[in-house]
Amino acid sequence: MRTLILAIALLSIWTSGLNAGRKNISAAEPIILWPNGAPGAVGKESSDIPTLTPYFAPKEKATGAAIIVCPGGGYTHLADHEGRPVAEWLNTLGITAFVLKYRLGPRYHHPAPLQDAARAIRTVRARATDWNIDPKRIGILGFSAGGHVTSTIGTHFDSGKPDASDPIERVSSRPDLMILIYPVITMREFAHAGSKRMLLGDNPSAVLVALLSNEEQVTKETPPAFLVHTANDSTVPVENSLRFAESLKRAGVPFELNIYERGPHGFGLGGKDPILSTWPQRCEQWLRVHGFNSRATK
Repeated sequence: MRTLILAIALLSIWTSGLNAGRKNISAAEPIILWPNGAPGAVGKESSDIPTLTPYFAPKEKATGAAIIVCPGGGYTHLADHEGRPVAEWLNTLGITAFVLKYRLGPRYHHPAPLQDAARAIRTVRARATDWNIDPKRIGILGFSAGGHVTSTIGTHFDSGKPDASDPIERVSSRPDLMILIYPVITMREFAHAGSKRMLLGDNPSAVLVALLSNEEQVTKETPPAFLVHTANDSTVPVENSLRFAESLKRAGVPFELNIYERGPHGFGLGGKDPILSTWPQRCEQWLRVHGFNSRATK
């Protein structure tokens, strides 16, 4: 009982500090990723226009690192609690955040979300000087289906197209690290059926299933990863994170895997749960190891 009381007390102190740090944090205007229309766009509605909403870290705390946030929602919607609150938390660490509005099913299938994530990383990297961001410290964070977007760009990035007329397309889309929170990873046995259908359609080919089962796409060039899951997740089975971690280990890619005994899917930052809410603190420590919440030395 004393342990639980202490945990709750510490959580209260940490949450109060976090909320205090969020004061006066506001988003800039969303950036349209393709001003002349996204590739494969089927209309001109909001759902056809991927955007990136910046949350700039306070100047006095800014570390020069940036992380793109991909909310989950089964590739049908974007969960609010996995967007702005996460960006605000990252700001308290001195990290500039960008919330990605990527294209969704059933209106869009692969490769639209991958294209949007790649464009988001290229945009931040191309404008790094304007935004006082280190182009070598640009990460991506995703929840649930947003975790699939994250692991997809982490395993399907490219170095850019040197001859592209658009200068943004000339830079690399590789993230420097990935944060995966109860992520969808596979399109096989342990797939989240809804996400799979929205991303790949009703009858995807075996080639497409393999391509988007990201545990099968890991190489030694895949960026370091931080993973969080609960063992009893009944929506996206924990095997998604376990298999991805196994692939990272085989490839020699640094990773940290955090499996909590129990908890619902979709817990975001953990809310008031004294156990699940510890993952942001663990992640903060991991980010420090990778130089994301400290100023880079010149």
